[in-house]
Amino acid sequence: MKNIHLAKHWFEQQGWQPFPFQLEAWRCYLEGYSGLVNAPTGTGKTYALAMGILLEGKSPLPTSPGGGGDVPGDGCLGTPFDSLSEKRPVAAPAEPAPSPSEGVGRGPEAGPGLLAIWITPIRALAKEIQSSIQRAADDLGLGWRVAIRTGDTTSGERARQKKNPPQVLITTPESLHLLLAAKGYPRYFENLRAVVADEWHELVGSKRGVQVELALSRLKGMLPALKVWGISATIGNMDEALAVLLGNTLETGNYKVVRANIPKQIEIESILPDDIERFPWAGHLGIKLLEKVLPVLENSKSTLIFTNTRAQCEIWYQKLLEVAPELAGALAMHHGSIARELRDWVEDALHQGILKVVVCTSSLDLGVDFRPVESIIQIGSPKGVARFMQRAGRSGHQPGARSKIYFVPAHSLELIEAAALRRAIDQGELESRIPYIRSFDVLLQYLVTLAVSGGFRPEEIYEEVKGTYAFRSITEDEWAWCLDFITTGGQSLDAYDEYKKVVVEDGLYQVVSRRTAMRHRLQIGTIAGDANLTVKYVSGKRIGTIEEWFIAQLRPGDVFWFAGRSLELVRIKDMMVQVKRSQKKTGKIPSWQGGRMPLSSQLSSSLRFKMAQLSRRDFTDLELQKLEPLVELQARRSHVPNEEEFLIEYFQSREGYHLLFYPYEGRFVHEGMGALFAYRISRLQPISFSIAMNDYGFELLSDSEIPIEEALRQGLFATEGLSKDIPASINAAEMARRRFRDIAGISGLVFKGYPGKHKKDRHLQSSSQLFFEVFSDYEPNNLLLLQAYDEVRSFQLEEARLRAALRRIQGQRTVLSRPERATPFSFPIMVDRLRERLSSEKLEDRIRKMKLQLIRD
Repeated sequence: MKNIHLAKHWFEQQGWQPFPFQLEAWRCYLEGYSGLVNAPTGTGKTYALAMGILLEGKSPLPTSPGGGGDVPGDGCLGTPFDSLSEKRPVAAPAEPAPSPSEGVGRGPEAGPGLLAIWITPIRALAKEIQSSIQRAADDLGLGWRVAIRTGDTTSGERARQKKNPPQVLITTPESLHLLLAAKGYPRYFENLRAVVADEWHELVGSKRGVQVELALSRLKGMLPALKVWGISATIGNMDEALAVLLGNTLETGNYKVVRANIPKQIEIESILPDDIERFPWAGHLGIKLLEKVLPVLENSKSTLIFTNTRAQCEIWYQKLLEVAPELAGALAMHHGSIARELRDWVEDALHQGILKVVVCTSSLDLGVDFRPVESIIQIGSPKGVARFMQRAGRSGHQPGARSKIYFVPAHSLELIEAAALRRAIDQGELESRIPYIRSFDVLLQYLVTLAVSGGFRPEEIYEEVKGTYAFRSITEDEWAWCLDFITTGGQSLDAYDEYKKVVVEDGLYQVVSRRTAMRHRLQIGTIAGDANLTVKYVSGKRIGTIEEWFIAQLRPGDVFWFAGRSLELVRIKDMMVQVKRSQKKTGKIPSWQGGRMPLSSQLSSSLRFKMAQLSRRDFTDLELQKLEPLVELQARRSHVPNEEEFLIEYFQSREGYHLLFYPYEGRFVHEGMGALFAYRISRLQPISFSIAMNDYGFELLSDSEIPIEEALRQGLFATEGLSKDIPASINAAEMARRRFRDIAGISGLVFKGYPGKHKKDRHLQSSSQLFFEVFSDYEPNNLLLLQAYDEVRSFQLEEARLRAALRRIQGQRTVLSRPERATPFSFPIMVDRLRERLSSEKLEDRIRKMKLQLIRD
């Protein structure tokens, strides 16, 4: 193609050589295809699509797919969808809402208008993408403007973008929907040629992915020639990810998949304890190995320390300063609750080499190119293969460079997870991202968004919505229910004017109330979470946000650590936490709910493989060698299962009768399996249990003997009747009730409040519970109510995975062991149960006594 040489020349000027996949992506784009670029972090995937967009602007080309190049054999060589079979190795809140009358359009001095939209899942990526595309656009002499529109964009900048749109707009799913909520949006998008969904693997398994699907359906409906592309790291269901992105475009055949095929070498080095018997056998902080982490920090110019939760991040930052005070000024922290300005400073300082160490969470997992980072340290198991690879890729973050990551186990058995991660990466076993389907809360929000902007005609939008992957199964009756819900409030709420948001005039569905429009714009988005309060100094400087439930435990004068600072609570006013600096070295560390991730199915499989290795006393991995004393103790006390065995332990203590199972399937599956087994056993004999679980197994504890042999004979592991037994065994209604709270917020049933005056968490909870009860009693077929139960089954209990695990267990030989007391395998599960009941001091003392009893012959 004529223009490809311009891109090659520009690359040469940068001292680069384009990869074959980049050349292929440029050709595919310029020939008018939609598709997916599958490339790992640090391979130049941004330019794989950005350059095609810029080249098209340099010399507009025909966009009929398959147009071919002007050189024989110069066409696109992308992979057809049908051949996608092999496997190879958070979040931005909605931006401030515009005024109800604000529209979008182009002023009289406007240029060519908006030509491309680049969707990014987190705002931290936007700046880097803008810089990369703007530099290339300037060097190619296009005279284009590349702009950002996210929740951080000022009202003045948004007004300028409205009057004179940029040629490339980098935005988030929420901000894109806000554009669709503006008056006159069709004119704003009339020259749009392409939409790119960056980090698509991050979006596809969330409701934000559904938001993107719906926005694309509207844009494709207006612009049939629109090209839609995604950029994704490798995941286990690449074919499904493509289908979710493209929707009905798949039926046209006008798409290509472009693979980078650049192998990424990852080296894992575990930081090992000197004495495994003195190392914690339970826990999740990893602090015991802090002294061994210091040499890595000293020998590296820059290091990222990844933690799995924000609380863990705060604790590691504090402990590092205590142990290595010389790091003051060269050590920083980065997580999603810290103010955007502070995070920006950390990113810039790391990029410039000012900082030596940054303790962070998943907030630095993605995209931003920190060239100086030499070392990556992972504290505790990341619980997923893809997440671990993503973090490892932050070192050697250039094409072809080797990535090295240090693994710091939080407790002894996590050493097995290190060996399992290495195997899974070598085997290319990566997680799938399960897409959300039939998310009616997102659909209802979207329909009101279109009604706010100027109205919609349902016959047109129904066909567009049905063309998405998420709603391809929607029926006409369900569509009619959605329209009825937004216009009358539906069967249960038709007596309340507040829920009659949309009016119908001559077949046009629109919002005419300015108040309704404003409230809706403020709530556009699908990111759910507990109510956050803003933390500020009394002087006014913002520090970040913290969850309401944590602050509710504090009284004025109490000291807590946040953003690496010792702070004293002065007062709570409205949704503002006012604090001042404290000189105290001790204080509460905030924790954030929902921070503990379950073990993925791929890592579970690899973990079971390594457990079988231990049963054969195959200590090939260094980590497994270190565990030898622990494994020998487990073998003496009980049993170490191989691939064909399923271990159950049953013993009595002063607490009662302990029954432990070890499926190694992750805590979500174990939660459902534990409740299921407890229910099935209680049908044989009236008996009550307390249930504890971790990622390796679960415990049923009772004060009376448990008829385990009889339960096994009666089919404890049977999959028959599972659909009836699961709802009977768990409090499905309570789990669905908790899930419904987020559904109520997204669908617009519950208004969360105006900026700075958000409703309190408990008020939102009580409001959503009221709706849940009303629908349960009077409208059991309410689509939002049914969705809550579906989400519990699919995402909380992982019912499909539970069923598969039971089938696997049925094919194994059950080993029922009767140890005299607790075993090394049972220890961390029992500690998790105690953690909920005891203070940290009492728990530490109890753990010490349990461990002494365990290792005593």
